[in-house]
This record gives sequence, C-alpha cells and structure tokens, in this order.
Amino acid sequence: ANPGIKIMASTHDYDIDKRNNDIQIYINGEFFHRSEANISVMDSGYLLGDGVWEGIRLHKGILIHLDDHLDRLFSGANSIAMDIGISQHEMAEALQKTINTNDMDSDVHIRLIVSRGIKKTPYQHPKVTLGKPTVVIIPEYKKASEEIKKVGLTLATVKTKRDHLIQDPRINSLSKHNCIAACIEADQLGVDEGLMLDPHDFVSTCNSTNFFIVRGEEVWTSTGEYCLNGVTRGSIIRLCKEYDIPVYEKNFNVEDVHTADEVFVTGTFAGVIPVISVDGKIIGDGIRGSITESLQNWYALDIEKLVEVS
Repeated sequence: ANPGIKIMASTHDYDIDKRNNDIQIYINGEFFHRSEANISVMDSGYLLGDGVWEGIRLHKGILIHLDDHLDRLFSGANSIAMDIGISQHEMAEALQKTINTNDMDSDVHIRLIVSRGIKKTPYQHPKVTLGKPTVVIIPEYKKASEEIKKVGLTLATVKTKRDHLIQDPRINSLSKHNCIAACIEADQLGVDEGLMLDPHDFVSTCNSTNFFIVRGEEVWTSTGEYCLNGVTRGSIIRLCKEYDIPVYEKNFNVEDVHTADEVFVTGTFAGVIPVISVDGKIIGDGIRGSITESLQNWYALDIEKLVEVS
C-alpha cells in the first residue's frame, strides 16, 4: 500500500491512497475513469436524494456480509416503491466485476448507490422518471485507522432527532439531510459525532454509526425502531450472545449514557470504535473498555472466519 496522509478524525478516519486517483467506477454496466465518471443533473439522486445505498467492505477477496447488505438495499428500494431492475445475484455480479476491473483484493470500501433514475423534468413524482434506476459502484482503497480504534471518539447529544415525521429512519436513503444536520451540530459542538435521540427522547443512534453502552457487564443498544439497523450492529448483537455477554435492545436515556461503564459505536467501515466522552462527561476511565476491546477482537476474528469459509 502507498504511504498516505491522514485526514479527518472520525469513524471514517483513513489514510489517503494515491491509487484511488485512477479507479474505474461502474455506472449502469459501464466503467469510467474517476475523472470521467459523471451522472446527469436530471438524475433522481442529484435532484432529490431519491434512492438507496450501501457501504460494503472488501477483505481478502471477500465482500463482507454481502447478502445482508444486498437484502437491506433491496428491502429499502421496495420500501420507497423503486424497482432496481436487476436481481440481487446480478448486483453481486456487478460488484465482483468492479472489483476485478480494478484488480482489488483487500482494504477496500465500496459505495453502492441506486437512484430512481433520470427525470424528464425536475419534479419529485416517480411518474416523471425515464427508464431504469441508475446504479453506481465506487470502490476505493480505504483502510480504517487502527489508532481511532484505541484512542476513541468524543460525542455530544444533538437536537436533531431520528423519527418518522420526515422519512423512515430505518431506510438507508440517499437523502441524508437528517444525519448531515446532526453532523453539523456535532462539529459546532467540537465533537466527532452527534448522539441522536428518538421522538420520545430515548437514545437512538449516532449520525453515521450505531450506538452501544455497557453497564454492569451488560451491553445495551436502542430498540432499532428509529435507527438504521446496521449490518455490523447485528453482528455485534450476535457476538455478544455467542460469547455469553447479556445484550439488550431497549429504551434508555442520556443519563444512562453519562454513567455507563463503556460506550462504543459500530459501522461497516471501522467495525467497533470506543467512545471516551459524551457531552463532556468522561466515560469510565476515559479509555477503551475491556468489553469494547473484546468485541473488537471477536469481530475481527468473525471476519476472518467468513474469509476461511468462502
């Protein structure tokens, strides 16, 4: 791998890789050099944020949790009455073709994007869409920072909430305004991510990751009603059960977070990341906790098992 320059300080902390300057991007069955990969200004994704997406990790030649990601992609599309136009098997083939075209094997993060397609006029109704959805696959060399997995993040509770008033928070929609608003708030508060509450003021999620706390050897996360049901979130819940750690999907409040023994967040890109403070209050000893570290190790082992059986 090429030596890189570290950018950002977040759950997506990574080193710049010059190989990304020449990646080939998939658009509707064709490949284009990064500098020439363009979408029409009349595309539904650009005009309206109308579509769904997935972030998928390529590790040692294997697309990690591919079936889970495609299940969620197609379920989300169905929820917004969008026919992707190809099967999950064909989408998997397109992903593999993209990997092969770029001669990639590991430390790769893929953004799979499906918009409703080209509009004949800038209007929200699906009936003015021309033809099939637009499918874009962007593969990039991205290796998650090992430092952030040890040092951890800072969070703050934001005013932007996760609810059903504007859109279903469980859909991985191209329209990310809700999360972007929370991200902007977090930045203004001087922290790495925003902790978002649901309409009842229970803890829901972060602006780009799923949220967990540890209290008295128990792991708690939200009910999942007002957050994206993350693939990594599901893996961590499963691993807790496999390793006999009590885990609960339940309602809890910010006060429970402030007095937690440990806090961590999860996501496809970086896996499990510790949180050292929330709203300026130090969590535990202000360092990565033992259960968080164990889950990091178990998750890494779980990924390697997926590679072995594939």
